[in-house]
Amino acid sequence: MGNLKVFAGRSHPVLAKAVADYLGQPLGKATIVNFPDREVAVKLEEDVRGRDLFFIQPTCPPANEALMELLIFIDCARRASAERITAVVPYFGYARQDRKDEGRVPITAKLVANLISTAGADRVLTVDLHAAQVQGFFDVPVDNLYAEPVLSRYWREQKMPDLVLVSPDVGNTKRARAYANRLGGDLAIIDKRRISGSDVEVGRIIGDVADKTVLMMDDMITTAGTICSAATLCKNSGAKKIYVGATHAVLCGPAVERLQKAPIDEIVVTNTIPLAQVTADALPKLRVLSIAEMVGEAIHRIHNDESVSSLFI
Repeated sequence: MGNLKVFAGRSHPVLAKAVADYLGQPLGKATIVNFPDREVAVKLEEDVRGRDLFFIQPTCPPANEALMELLIFIDCARRASAERITAVVPYFGYARQDRKDEGRVPITAKLVANLISTAGADRVLTVDLHAAQVQGFFDVPVDNLYAEPVLSRYWREQKMPDLVLVSPDVGNTKRARAYANRLGGDLAIIDKRRISGSDVEVGRIIGDVADKTVLMMDDMITTAGTICSAATLCKNSGAKKIYVGATHAVLCGPAVERLQKAPIDEIVVTNTIPLAQVTADALPKLRVLSIAEMVGEAIHRIHNDESVSSLFI
């Protein structure tokens, strides 16, 4: 582990410190500041020549600044002659723009993948990409970790009776089925139609939730329109308890207000994105689980050229 170096961006220093602690390594020393015009400046404060570098930076809000900081750090490390640079991006922003679903729109996920590769990253480590096929947008190896073992361990400890896994939309059915196989329980699907970026229209439930404990899992909660509408529909259909889980707690716009009003008993997320204290105070039913150990173990295995996929067998 002598030539391993872990650096933290400004997006999530707490997670980076926890990962470094798991690895038994101090965080690398770097100065990241903004000029008066908000341009980002990066300077490495220690020698990285010939080192195996891991830079931890989720591209969460403010997404554009976090992304630019990531790109500049990668370029800085490459010019400082690091042997290998791995961009550790626990939350990969822009992943939802992964196709042209109408005319005259970009495929921004591919653009961001190109930027990271061109900046000089040799590898990308991320958690629960919105669509697994985004891995194919990169010209460098991508390790897409799954938070499912962390979340499943928590839900299994709750010993929930009469469990039914509800997919909040058709596209999430595979994820719901994976949790159903892991935890046991039935499967139900909600028919949903997206009206805009923040509003959805839910139709009906395909399956039975009456007198059942509902667990809804998604990769992210952004404006919470989908999950709150689905929870209301389940409650109106006779569900006894409703629990919600997600990997990424983006929680922007009206999300907090919606979650406060929704008939949800508990919300469980991971710490891929830092949660503001005001948000935590406003949502007492929100629980945050750490992925630091999982990310740290993945970094350890990458550094030692060991299997990462065996983490999830």
